[in-house]
Amino acid sequence: MRIGTAINYAGGFADSVADIVELEKVGLDVAFVPEAYSFDAVSQLGYLAAKTERVQLASGIFQIYTRTPTLTAMTAAGLDFVSDGRFILGLGASGPQVIEGFHGVKYDAPLARTREIVEICRQVWRRERVVHDGKHYTIPLPPEQGTGLGKPLKLINHPVRERIPVLLASLGPKNVALTAEIAEGWQPIFFHPEKAADVWGESLAAGKAKRDPELGELDTFVTVALAIGDDVEPLLDHLRPLVALYVGGMGARGKNFYNDLARRYGYEAEAKLIQDLYLDGKKEEAAAAVPIELLRSISLVGPAGYVKERLAAFAEAGATTLVVNPMLPGREARVAAVAQLRELLG
Repeated sequence: MRIGTAINYAGGFADSVADIVELEKVGLDVAFVPEAYSFDAVSQLGYLAAKTERVQLASGIFQIYTRTPTLTAMTAAGLDFVSDGRFILGLGASGPQVIEGFHGVKYDAPLARTREIVEICRQVWRRERVVHDGKHYTIPLPPEQGTGLGKPLKLINHPVRERIPVLLASLGPKNVALTAEIAEGWQPIFFHPEKAADVWGESLAAGKAKRDPELGELDTFVTVALAIGDDVEPLLDHLRPLVALYVGGMGARGKNFYNDLARRYGYEAEAKLIQDLYLDGKKEEAAAAVPIELLRSISLVGPAGYVKERLAAFAEAGATTLVVNPMLPGREARVAAVAQLRELLG
């Protein structure tokens, strides 16, 4: 398995970049830059491209509603250019809270839009004149919708690669099936190895049955907290607010993708309690209600022997890239944790 990590979008960019530079030396394979509703990811990815040499760089994620399909393609081609072919285009729908609440754009048809965007991006990267007549995007714009002066154009520059890897962040059955059909990579959240086949197996199989062999095997990027040691389990408590935020606060009752996931993992009562508490403003109580068993299952936190066992479970469940969040404070400890993980992976 490969090792990745993500920059913290909440601040400390200079320190995060210094971390990536040092982590690259001990075997880091992929660095993700998130884009939620903080600073944009593109400027940071460009800076990282100049500071690194080998590590792949990924958007984690560009939201499908916030850029036109062709701008998404241009941006990916530009980042692939400045990184000498090291960019991975991470895309995702995000949710109505961000898309409508922050961007003022209607959140609709995420699956159909994703398919069309990927099709258009690949047209752009092949330097074809872009012609697309879809339900959600029409290029060029027809005369009855514009000036009538638009004409098919192709990218001026020659991209470094005509097939930039596309990674889709997806959770629901239909989204995951689409990912397995059209993308090079898949990024689920809160990946539980022992439950993954029950939750996603059918969707993955359905998508792979339609998959173009040229895409190769699906690269599964799994995000995990990382701490290796005999006395590190208390660090799992630091994950409680994050899990509670997603399971409890990322959506309304009945419209929360992450709450649905916790329920599908078998934590129906706990998921309901976490959401009720969180939406009632009781965030600390919601965090305390997150089951420790769930936190253990989606993390790599414990003695080296235990972590090695969990690595085997993740590998058996199909994980190919571990996007780790080293939990011990200090750059030296974070670098040491990734180096030790590299040793455990062999």
